[in-house]
Amino acid sequence: MALKVQPIADRVLVEPSAAEEKTAGGLYIPDTAKEKPQRGTIVAVGAGKKDEPMTVKAGDTVLYGKYAGTEVSIDGKDYLIMRESDLFAII
Repeated sequence: MALKVQPIADRVLVEPSAAEEKTAGGLYIPDTAKEKPQRGTIVAVGAGKKDEPMTVKAGDTVLYGKYAGTEVSIDGKDYLIMRESDLFAII
């Protein structure tokens, strides 16, 4: 099922990765103590600005800041929408 959402200008729609369930030592992390993920997959990309084409594309896995973007819910699924400049790296 394809999303019918098209970000505008230099914005991207990111599906955050799932939060870690266990620590390196094997302990389960309760929901209240889970870290907000800082990695996700690009779902949709805007057209870019007049003199600045977009450097990311749908399907790229990216790193972003802990508090970057605005949370949106589309068809019952949570996403982040943010400017391309809020992204740190493509991995």
